[in-house]
Amino acid sequence: MEQQAADVLLATQTALSQASALAVQYSFSVLGAVILLVLGWALAGFTSRWAYEGLSRVHGIDETLARFFTNVLRYALLILVFITVLGQFGVQTASIIATLGAAGLAIGLALQGTLQNIAAGIMLLILRPFRVGEYIETSSVAGTVREIGLFATELKTGDGLYRLAPNSTLWNTPITNFTREPTRRNELKISVAYEDDIDLAMETLVNLAKADSRVLTSPAPSVFIDSLGDGTISVALRYWAKTGDWWLVSRDMVKRVKLAFDDNPDAVPDASDAAPAKKSNGKATAEKPTPTRQ
Repeated sequence: MEQQAADVLLATQTALSQASALAVQYSFSVLGAVILLVLGWALAGFTSRWAYEGLSRVHGIDETLARFFTNVLRYALLILVFITVLGQFGVQTASIIATLGAAGLAIGLALQGTLQNIAAGIMLLILRPFRVGEYIETSSVAGTVREIGLFATELKTGDGLYRLAPNSTLWNTPITNFTREPTRRNELKISVAYEDDIDLAMETLVNLAKADSRVLTSPAPSVFIDSLGDGTISVALRYWAKTGDWWLVSRDMVKRVKLAFDDNPDAVPDASDAAPAKKSNGKATAEKPTPTRQ
């Protein structure tokens, strides 16, 4: 019995000595790991804030894009700190890096469409083919841009509907931006009979454009014979207006052309620098103005 008690006591003392040795050995590792975690967390936060401030000063870098890059940098630093901490405890970091690489490849293949949207969103934010508040049109979507995100772009259609367009669909198709340029040209066509006074009809159209203060004088309005039909002559009027006034001017011009060629000769407005125009003997029908690109 005494021998067994002595063996148990000896085994207990041996276990305690080994535990104390392990505690002393790993206490430094645990302390070093805690210090690394604290310093790494602080360094990641400081570096991300510094990078965000630096990117914010760069002209043309969107805030969404700046936050995305800073978040990527922050999490990359945190992953590096975590791998370093594991190395403090003797873990083979090479296998962890290989595992993370394989997992990243698998996730990338699974989220291929999502990553395409992110890449397209980054390119849209860098190149800026459109901005918030501008009206755009593509082969599949049209509307006023409300928000440009990393995954999709929010738009409001002309009839007040909400539309969410994936960035990849916007990046892979031609985009027409209707509000980017300060001025825009419009073209209006009417049909005049062959027996009518074509010169008087053309003069009347020019006077109509000059009479509207919203029509730009440079480039000056121009009128020309567009085509010859079987029974009528197509006369076109081209004028420029500010982009913000283009829609209202085009609608008003249709009404003025209609009134100018009515039976009432007083309906023809006179330009300040042009003589009063008389109504043509024949009648002309005003066609819907055709929007043209700049």
